[in-house]
Amino acid sequence: METAARLAVGLIGLVILFQIALVVGAPWGKAAWGGANDGKLPGNLRLASAMSALVLAFASWVILAGAGLIDSSPVPESWLTPLTWALSAYFGIGAVANSISRSKVERLWGPVSLVIAVCCGIVAAA
Repeated sequence: METAARLAVGLIGLVILFQIALVVGAPWGKAAWGGANDGKLPGNLRLASAMSALVLAFASWVILAGAGLIDSSPVPESWLTPLTWALSAYFGIGAVANSISRSKVERLWGPVSLVIAVCCGIVAAA
């Protein structure tokens, strides 16, 4: 379970870095938000990327707390398992969405999301 949590959080960390890069103007619009934007994202999608990075950081905190790898928790302890199952579903849906994207580059996120989803399921089931 600890390995699954570490892998999930490591991959989420990469996604957070990607989202932050988009926020500051990296020209990777084809790899995010449906791939409809060449180059830099418009302001509204940069804001969405910033919010996504915050949500992903919260998700990482939940996963680490749920796996018992950290002592602090962002939510009551009784919520950790249901939230980790919800994250598994969220990333599973993300895997499907990324995999069917019109953008070939964005489809690369599908397997990443799938691995995170499976790891969250392992943590939740433990």
